[in-house]
Amino acid sequence: MVFCPQRTAVKVKALSLVLLLLLAYAANVSYLARYLEQRPVAIKLGYTPSAGALKLVCGDQRYAIAEWNVLRVIFYFGSLIEKRQNNITIPPEYYNMFKTIQTAIELDPYNMDTYYFAQAAFSWEAGHAEDVNRLLDYGMRFRTWDYYLPYFAGFNAAYFLKKPKEAATYFKKAAELSGNPLFANLAARYLQETDQTKIAISFLIMMIEKATDKNEKALYTTRLEALMAAQHIVDGIEQFEKKYDRKPMTLQELVTANLLPKIPADPYGGTFYLDDKGKVQTTSKFAPIKAAQDSIPLTNP
Repeated sequence: MVFCPQRTAVKVKALSLVLLLLLAYAANVSYLARYLEQRPVAIKLGYTPSAGALKLVCGDQRYAIAEWNVLRVIFYFGSLIEKRQNNITIPPEYYNMFKTIQTAIELDPYNMDTYYFAQAAFSWEAGHAEDVNRLLDYGMRFRTWDYYLPYFAGFNAAYFLKKPKEAATYFKKAAELSGNPLFANLAARYLQETDQTKIAISFLIMMIEKATDKNEKALYTTRLEALMAAQHIVDGIEQFEKKYDRKPMTLQELVTANLLPKIPADPYGGTFYLDDKGKVQTTSKFAPIKAAQDSIPLTNP
């Protein structure tokens, strides 16, 4: 066997290099473990290019890019929630989050995940229901069959923005798309609260004509009867003002003046009265007495 000094030297160098790498790994393994344990869960969301630029670059792949952006925001936001659960608060990049979701919607307005996330994160967490409604309005131009979008927008308008007239419009659209009596009743309620009772009555008559389920018809009919009773009182008030040049102090004055045979009954079991602004109200709030509520019973989507 011939001894080769050069080959032996190469082997020694290779072995030395391996040992050096092992020592370096051993020296850093504890540091790496601590880093992985303490590393920030929330990554930086960063900047998202505009939808117009992405459409030019991505072409038909824009739907995949939209989904990727949604997942990126959901992962980012989820990491913040995880940190919050560990009593670590990191200020969210709400602006970048919103712009990323807006870009995703403009790339693919049919992706329902974007609207669910926007409703949950920006309406509830960030308090930007008005911005969310702008996204929902955009989506309604494409998802023309989807009653969820006007449903979300109606809730935002009523609950967060305190805009009953807008709420009524959105709920009316949701009712027309779905045929759901809940939306119809909500629409009628908010139309009535904004002195649009006659519009609410016309809307309910239309929904009664379209309804095929007898229970739905019954719900619509009860609401219609309540609003027609309220409108009957309003008509009496207008006649009273023309006749006496003042507003009545109580509804009983309308009966005394022979403008109403009697104060109409509220089919929900309440009692009609005039509030301090002279507006017709009922103790039932136009809902069954046992279930009367001041707010819409919705949960976070």
